[in-house]
Amino acid sequence: MTPDWYVIVALCLVAAAAGWVDAVSGGGGLLQLPALLIALPGQPPSVALGTNKMSSILGTSAAAITYGRVERPRLGTALPMALAAFAGAAAGSALAVHLPPNVFRPVILIALITVWCFIAFRRDLGLVERETSRRRHLVTAIVGGLGIGFYDGAIGPGTGSFLVILLVAALGYTFLQASATAKIVNVGTNLASLIVFGLAGSVLWVLGLLMGVCNVAGAIVGARMAMARGSGFVRVVLLVVTAALIVVLAVQMVRGS
Repeated sequence: MTPDWYVIVALCLVAAAAGWVDAVSGGGGLLQLPALLIALPGQPPSVALGTNKMSSILGTSAAAITYGRVERPRLGTALPMALAAFAGAAAGSALAVHLPPNVFRPVILIALITVWCFIAFRRDLGLVERETSRRRHLVTAIVGGLGIGFYDGAIGPGTGSFLVILLVAALGYTFLQASATAKIVNVGTNLASLIVFGLAGSVLWVLGLLMGVCNVAGAIVGARMAMARGSGFVRVVLLVVTAALIVVLAVQMVRGS
């Protein structure tokens, strides 16, 4: 089923906004995935998930390149984390075809509320870099990447935010450094999910590509704005996006959807 032209235009506008949000703090899927679910009522949820990944991987790649030109990502952390996240996302995507996402929502909701409070009441968090040991970096990156990658494959929205929060809270990055590094990891999770959904025939390639072009435009603007305004700006956007994700998950649980 191909959506009407005006639906495609609306989805492309949403994708541009999602690219901006995702580039700054992560969480663009909060906009893009629900829009796809609404616009594709006759399709199984896996098609919305797969098409979302097609659009998102273009935007996260553009954001990673834009950040990398100014704010050098920590490749020693980003690459092992991306590989672990790739494996986790592949497993999560394979499971998403068979397991409803509401199985994970209660645990995720509690985790998000805890994290939001942690960031809100630790005003100095993520504004100044903190040193941690190399071993801690590697172990946290691999374990965290695997778990967050699994979440991204199985559900998706908020993955970039989870990555930023992990890098800031556990590894001592500033919010700006975390955003730059998270984009590389997010490319890995999106690629793994896209491969799994693509092989399952759950991607609307043309629609995903059109949305992806707009996602790229939003991502470039968002990354440049984050670098210009600094970690304080990223922190505020992250708090807003995390709060929105909490509300969305809570409503979904109440409705039982």
